[in-house]
Amino acid sequence: LFDLISGSSNTIVAPIMSTIEEQRAKSGFKYTEDIAPGLEVSMDLHKIHTRTLSEYQKIDVIETYFGKMLITDGKTQSAQSDEFAYHESLVHPSLIQSAILAGATHGSDASSNIPRSVFIGGGGELATAREVLRHRSVERVVMVDLDGKVIEVCKEYLPEWGGDQVANNSRLELIVGDAHAYLKDCKEQFDVIIMDISDPIEAGPGIMLYTQEFYQHCTTLLTTNGVFVTQAGVAESIPPEHAVDGTNDTSCFGPIHNTLGSVFDCVVPYSSNIPSFGSDWGFCMAFNSKDSASSWTDIAPETLNSMIEERITDIESAGKEGNVGPADVLMFYDGITHKRMFALTKPLRQALKNDTRVMTEANPVFMY
Repeated sequence: LFDLISGSSNTIVAPIMSTIEEQRAKSGFKYTEDIAPGLEVSMDLHKIHTRTLSEYQKIDVIETYFGKMLITDGKTQSAQSDEFAYHESLVHPSLIQSAILAGATHGSDASSNIPRSVFIGGGGELATAREVLRHRSVERVVMVDLDGKVIEVCKEYLPEWGGDQVANNSRLELIVGDAHAYLKDCKEQFDVIIMDISDPIEAGPGIMLYTQEFYQHCTTLLTTNGVFVTQAGVAESIPPEHAVDGTNDTSCFGPIHNTLGSVFDCVVPYSSNIPSFGSDWGFCMAFNSKDSASSWTDIAPETLNSMIEERITDIESAGKEGNVGPADVLMFYDGITHKRMFALTKPLRQALKNDTRVMTEANPVFMY
């Protein structure tokens, strides 16, 4: 920090080109999060927007390297820099697949009004509903999130995620409640069921929404062209040792895939890189169909791009009559990105093949 300067009979100690502010920045506050056994990520903490406690969990909105971030119980839920990648990956493949199962193709009028109805479990940031409401065909969205405090915090501090524009949309029915209980009593059928819920961690509120019993019930709530999709935790392209450790495995991608496979005809695992999560993130899409999953995973990029342009626009235009509104509104998902998402690496495919665990109410599997 200091340099010795000679030039007189006295020796003078003078500061080098380093300001007090620069030194303070080096020792500033950090946000640290455990990612896996023996692995944590740490980044500069620029600002704490709010810290609060709901009936169910601790809720933080902070600002870091990734911009504003929603943290619940010490786990990143979404970040400003890449939330669009997570939410587009979760939503759009399932809604487009529902249309394809109903007979839709590029340039055809067949099933242009499908999917019409969508259920969202969780999704308190309102970004999942935002992406669903971009679809011209969607007439009704039911969103049930357990924690109303999360919704209010996100509306106030993360309006870019959706905010009042989504919450007040006439096509959305927003319910604060238990998604598991709601679906158990539900008599309505949906074209798509999306589970954007907390990871299956021990003592967490969402574990029953990952079980075989729950998935079996969801099959009764789907239309003939129905698609179920859920976030499925860490899905590293090269699974670390702790993720292929049999009964001690701390990942849930395999068990969620297997559990859905015990109920549905077709289960399609896929992943996207979400930098703020510290890893690639897994999703599993499931449906009942005589066609193999390859008809979906191998769809031509040009065909998918055309369907995206025809079906997806901004939220306000999507709710109007006619084919109005901009066509290129997605920031992440397109035909080429689709190829990457559904092309799992050899080590990850092998890990899925080797994993035989199924999640039941009596034998849950907990993520790290």
